Amino acid sequence: MKLASQKLCFALVGAAALFAAGCSKKPVRPEPSSTLMGPQGGSGALNPSEVPTTADQNSGLQQRDAGFDANGQLRGALEAVYFNFDKYNIKASERPKLQAAKDYLDKNPEYRLLLEGHCDWRGTSEYNLGLGDHRANEVKKYLTTLGVAPDKLETLSKGSEESKKNADDAEMAKDRRVELVVVKAGP
Repeated sequence: MKLASQKLCFALVGAAALFAAGCSKKPVRPEPSSTLMGPQGGSGALNPSEVPTTADQNSGLQQRDAGFDANGQLRGALEAVYFNFDKYNIKASERPKLQAAKDYLDKNPEYRLLLEGHCDWRGTSEYNLGLGDHRANEVKKYLTTLGVAPDKLETLSKGSEESKKNADDAEMAKDRRVELVVVKAGP
């Protein structure tokens, strides 16, 4: 009986070894002369200066419009909207800038706006993120009252991330703003 158990055990181990090894063959490495690169390997077969750098018209890659960065954003095309210290209501003197933004979107329906809320360096990070969010959303609300579709507007609060620390009053006034960033609409 003991001999039969040992034979069975060896048979199972042998079967497991054959199963683990499988029937697959190792791939055969091709001769260099039969490859695309040829016998000289990677040197000289493909000259990088001969590779075209423009995208094939059928490749799906598109040229970026002038002024747009790699993220499809254009800064400075529209004027920023400025706010008083610790406020998020839009001053009457800033409203023509938003009318100009609406007119720009009407003429360029393929674009949308990213409304970035900014604050000066005073206040905690959390408070400034909240205030920047209020400012961006107030601009969004005003633009929708002018007739801009809400899906053309996106808000983002940067708080005091980009503000100049220990700045004077003139610099701080420039930090309290909503930046109107033109963004290419997605496909």
